[in-house]
Amino acid sequence: MIWILLVLLYGLFKGLREIAKKKAMTHNTVMEVLVSYTILSFIMVIPQVPNAMGMPGKFYFYVALKSLIIFIAWMCSFRSIKHLPVSLYGILDLSRVLFATLLAMVVLQETLNTNQIIGMVFVCGGLILLKFKPKFLNKLFENENDLTITTDSKGIQNRTWLYILGAFISCLLNATSGLMDKILMKDINSSQLQFWYMLFLVIYYVIYVIVTKTKISLSVLKNGWIWLMAVIFVIADYALFVANANPDSRVTVMTLIKQSGCIITIIGGRLVFKEKNTGYRLLCATIIIAGIVIAVM
Repeated sequence: MIWILLVLLYGLFKGLREIAKKKAMTHNTVMEVLVSYTILSFIMVIPQVPNAMGMPGKFYFYVALKSLIIFIAWMCSFRSIKHLPVSLYGILDLSRVLFATLLAMVVLQETLNTNQIIGMVFVCGGLILLKFKPKFLNKLFENENDLTITTDSKGIQNRTWLYILGAFISCLLNATSGLMDKILMKDINSSQLQFWYMLFLVIYYVIYVIVTKTKISLSVLKNGWIWLMAVIFVIADYALFVANANPDSRVTVMTLIKQSGCIITIIGGRLVFKEKNTGYRLLCATIIIAGIVIAVM
């Protein structure tokens, strides 16, 4: 079905965007990347203005709330991805499948069929294996460590786990935003959601920059990775909003399909950032992807 392909496109583009984020933040600060990325993305959706007008009044509040949720989620995720291996972050990000599925079942009363239950078991199993590597796999991955901490400093270790916590908070907030997308798209169109959502995001970041007196260097506009992020983001989000508008689409299934992006982050971590310790993560990701395939069969 078309909506499945659109969500798959979103997932793959999401993986590419995580790589672009980390590359962008090697040249500029987290806030410089966040602010410029958000503004550039908003500029790219301005042509949708004619189709974005006429939204019922109450939905401005709901869209503003969604933007606030994403504002906080991005603050957490960008800081986490800057300090964690992109391949590890990509798999930690898979935990949003648990949050999104729970929210969809509680709020939307969605149920899981047999294939989706089996797929969920595979996804959860992959996440558990990421955290707890079985002893019998130690020889196969004897030179790998799931979370490489290059120093024995307790302070560094505590900060690392803080970034991991930030990744999980981001997953929960993104899952909440995804649920809101499905609900909102029943009454408004994709152009309305994307335009106003991006406008409110820009407002939030401008307020943050003014209040905190954060300096943003104009040299950030020379960072090509930020431009790439913005293009990928706008295309991927539009595809996702269109998929949400399809009455046959389900949050539980869409959430599973989105996780296909983890393969991109693991491969990208190896090829782009020369990260080590990717073999075991790739095994975990393969189990998770197998669960996604089973769920959509």
